[in-house]
Amino acid sequence: MTDPLPASESRPLEGGASFSLGNRIERGLWGAVWLLLGRLVPPPFGFGWRRLLLRLFGARMEAGSRVYPSARVWLPRHLAMGKGATLGPGVQCYNMAPIHIGKGAIVSQRAFLCAGDHDHRDPHFQLVTRPIRLEEGCWVAAEAFVATGVTIGQGAVVAARGCAVSDVPEWTIWAGNPATQVGMREVRSQD
Repeated sequence: MTDPLPASESRPLEGGASFSLGNRIERGLWGAVWLLLGRLVPPPFGFGWRRLLLRLFGARMEAGSRVYPSARVWLPRHLAMGKGATLGPGVQCYNMAPIHIGKGAIVSQRAFLCAGDHDHRDPHFQLVTRPIRLEEGCWVAAEAFVATGVTIGQGAVVAARGCAVSDVPEWTIWAGNPATQVGMREVRSQD
């Protein structure tokens, strides 16, 4: 089970867990495998190997998708990457809920994809998870942040250090914190 535990029962503000024991064991095993086997192979030679490791833990990885060794994936079975999609160096893929990265989409160095948040109105600080979608050919630039439940449209750009807290329409360019539209991108074929 990957849904967060009810905060009123697990009491995370007092040190209680937000996820089941099975979920925590799965993530611990994955973390050890990634550390020992995923990070050691240099980028040009290890993309296929890292795809295999991610697939063994339930990720849906299309041919040519690339995950750099310093990228961190919280829960592989919540990751789907299209052909030629990239998770760059130092990317944090905090996929408490599913994250879909479309064909040819790029997530640049040290960007953060965050599919979990807390309900600040809840006295128990309940964890809330919602999927993130990065559509075909979009680009999340260096150190940008994509919040829970956000969709980045086809061909759209979230500029370096931008903070996308709401959906980004296709073929637009967004920058700032919170990100606002600063331009349009030329529509291109994604062949």
